[in-house]
This record gives sequence, structure tokens and C-alpha cells, in this order.
Amino acid sequence: MLPTSNPQAKALAYVETTDGLTHANFKPGSDCSNCQFYAGAADSAAAPCTLFPGHRVAGKGWCSAWAKKA
Repeated sequence: MLPTSNPQAKALAYVETTDGLTHANFKPGSDCSNCQFYAGAADSAAAPCTLFPGHRVAGKGWCSAWAKKA
């Protein structure tokens, strides 16, 4: 799993859950599981992310690079 202490995770404001998230770029309903960079099924608890090679991210997580899956 991607540690939140990872420098790239910090740079992109990665969090493991969107509960209570108040980041200026966060839009309710957006999370890793519906992001174009999430390389897993939408209902998976965690999966690889192309932004963080070698790491898995939480499906309910979020980062500032979030982009809606097509």
C-alpha cells in the first residue's frame, strides 16, 4: 500500500479515505476507485495506481491528480 508519508503522495495530497476531506480541489463523489489512473475494479478495496508505480492505493482514497474515469 502507498504510505501517506511517501514524497509523491504528500505532493499530491493523497489520503486513504475521503471522509471529512476538505481539500480545495476535492469534489464529493470523487475517489480513487472512479479515477482514470486507478488500475482496478471500481469495487475493489485497493488497486495499483499509474501515478504511484509499485504501490496500491485505497479505493476510497483520493489525491489532487484525480481525473474522472472515462
